[in-house]
Formats: sequence, C-alpha cells, structure tokens
Amino acid sequence: MSYIKADEVLPQNIIEIIQQYIDGENIYIPKKGSERSGWGEKTGARRELYNRNVLIYRDYQNGAKVSALAEQYYLSDKSIQRIIRNMKLSEPA
Repeated sequence: MSYIKADEVLPQNIIEIIQQYIDGENIYIPKKGSERSGWGEKTGARRELYNRNVLIYRDYQNGAKVSALAEQYYLSDKSIQRIIRNMKLSEPA
C-alpha cells in the first residue's frame, strides 16, 4: 500500500473536514464498492477454506468426533463446532 499526501490530491476544504474527525493520523480510504474484491477472492484463500470446511463437515457426518477433527485440522473444538453449524445452515432445505 502506498501513501499519498492529502494536500497533493484533495481540496483544502475536504482536508479541513477530515481533520475534524482525524488529525495528523494515517487513514485508509477503500476503493469504490464495485471495484473491491472480497476477502480471499484474489488469492483463492476463500475457496480453500470453503473446501476445508466441506471436508470437515463430511467427516463429521461420517461419524468423526469434534475433538478428532480439531486435532486433525489444527483448530479448536469451538471452531469445528462453528464450521459444522454454518455448513448445516447452508444446506438446502
């Protein structure tokens, strides 16, 4: 991420308005909504986690215990329980 000086790209009145909220600090301004990628979309991380969660849920449905899944996937029992709950909710009715 690169930094740009506000006084080089923004009108003075806009800078003064921003200074009312944050003065002398760094601020991140996100891209416009239509240009933003969702988390993990560019790297494939989102897809990898989804695929992992499908495997966890399948193993659970086939009788694997939560504690065994937690150990196998290096996650906490609570994380495995959350994944199972979310996968159940996303199943078609």
